[in-house]
Amino acid sequence: MAAKEQQDIDPFVAMESLRAALAEAGIVLPSLSVDSASPALRLIELGRVRSDVAARLAEALQLGGRE
Repeated sequence: MAAKEQQDIDPFVAMESLRAALAEAGIVLPSLSVDSASPALRLIELGRVRSDVAARLAEALQLGGRE
């Protein structure tokens, strides 16, 4: 995906891909959504999370998806 240009990535597809990957790690970001206030920028809103969810997210990133 690094080779894709920003303009080539649909924000809704990116959001759902992220949601699915997080779900596989047992992580839910309730506020995960496409930022409708800046459609040209294609931003994804991650929102706020509890500290335990942030710790699980950090652990999943550190493991690189490997368990």
